[in-house]
Amino acid sequence: MRLKFVLFITLITLLFSNCSDDDNDTTNPEFVELTFDFQNNTQSWEGDFADYPVGEEDFYELSYELSNLPIPLNTNSGALKQSGNNHSDDLFMFIRKQLNGLEPNTDYKVSFEIEFASDVADGQVGVGGSPGEGVTIKAGATIIKPEKVNQSGFYQMNIDKNNQTNSGSDMVVVGDFSNDTNQNEYTLKNLVANNILTVSADSSGELWLVVGTDSGFEATTTLYYNLIKVKLEKQ
Repeated sequence: MRLKFVLFITLITLLFSNCSDDDNDTTNPEFVELTFDFQNNTQSWEGDFADYPVGEEDFYELSYELSNLPIPLNTNSGALKQSGNNHSDDLFMFIRKQLNGLEPNTDYKVSFEIEFASDVADGQVGVGGSPGEGVTIKAGATIIKPEKVNQSGFYQMNIDKNNQTNSGSDMVVVGDFSNDTNQNEYTLKNLVANNILTVSADSSGELWLVVGTDSGFEATTTLYYNLIKVKLEKQ
């Protein structure tokens, strides 16, 4: 009886040791399902921006931080807050996270579920485009770190996200920033995108996840990522 009890406690310990909020390591390279709720920390999601002139961070009012959901939502709930003023008519705001522990040099089919807070009602009109439907939500995965690079004084991405409402080979359109209501107040919106692309882990069993907004609305967009779920299925 004592042996069974010890084995049970050992199994429970192993299971919970693999559920760290800030752990990049996957637990099953055949089928991986990860949930990030940002209650206490960023869970190693990094924020950055592209498609704007070098040195114009203040003018574009770029910001990224761990925050709480805004009123009238649950202000005790953690979220990733990202904001920018789109003077370039093409501002790209993105978050990224590295995963490891996958099977090296192996293809994985990727699915996303993304829940975020938006304060833009459906069908609104804005400068350059709608503040809701004119801000495209994209998600993807890459073998290299998604980052901005200086191209002749203008920051552009080193991966293929394409522009605004178009999908690229590394990032796919999964929805838009409108909140599916007729009210301009923060509401949680959920987007589900199954099997949107296939990506290969590198020789160390690592890859990068990336989620972002590609804007055609020429003013400020502020969103709160409340929940991100990712599934990777070995091919």
